[in-house]
Amino acid sequence: MTMHRLVHATSAIETSALFQARTTVNGVAAICDALGGLFLPDTRTLVVSDLHLEKGSAFARRGMMLPPYDTLATLRILEAIVARYDPATVISLGDNFHDRRGSVAMPDTFRQMITAMARGRDWIWINGNHDPDGASGLPGASMDELRHAGLVFRHEPSMADGLGEIAGHMHPSATVRRRERSIRRACFATDGRRLLMPAFGVTTGGLDLRHRAMSGLFDRQQLVAHMLGRDRIYSVRFANLLG
Repeated sequence: MTMHRLVHATSAIETSALFQARTTVNGVAAICDALGGLFLPDTRTLVVSDLHLEKGSAFARRGMMLPPYDTLATLRILEAIVARYDPATVISLGDNFHDRRGSVAMPDTFRQMITAMARGRDWIWINGNHDPDGASGLPGASMDELRHAGLVFRHEPSMADGLGEIAGHMHPSATVRRRERSIRRACFATDGRRLLMPAFGVTTGGLDLRHRAMSGLFDRQQLVAHMLGRDRIYSVRFANLLG
């Protein structure tokens, strides 16, 4: 689900209409990119979510070994999408690090990569449930919520008020049938009122849009899943997804 994003990140500066899906959230124009980021062209704002940086090291501290390449792979994809859009502002929607120690313990090499990407831009770290204390020793500002460009950016979606909301946390995914087999992919999910972001980190899982935890978040008659394919975005209405 995520390795194709790493393979194609090396050529991400190439622009392709198939690599993008255009939508609106509360009337604000947005571009869903197959690398997993959302670009708001009117304000040159790039949004990513759930990077879960240093997940491998967090598991290692608990005695569970994962391949230690997740942070580098995720940052390489982030570099590619930043290069593609050259945003004025980058908003990372929480769970930027896999645990509270992630930003403090992150190696200097990765810290320098983030610093280089942030140079000349406003960089906002939204706090998540995995990293509620914010990003330490990195450029930018940490906050719980941001209202910007007619939208509200937060980590966890609000059941009370979803109008104009861009949120993460849920790691939405969707499943379709293609050539007699089912295919599941991470996705952007939007009904035009709110949008849930796919998880950007290369070792993150996903929660299907038909899962009960998604209940009440969307008008399902208007809901569209913009699924991350190998070389394009596939936009599928909720009614056409597999249950």
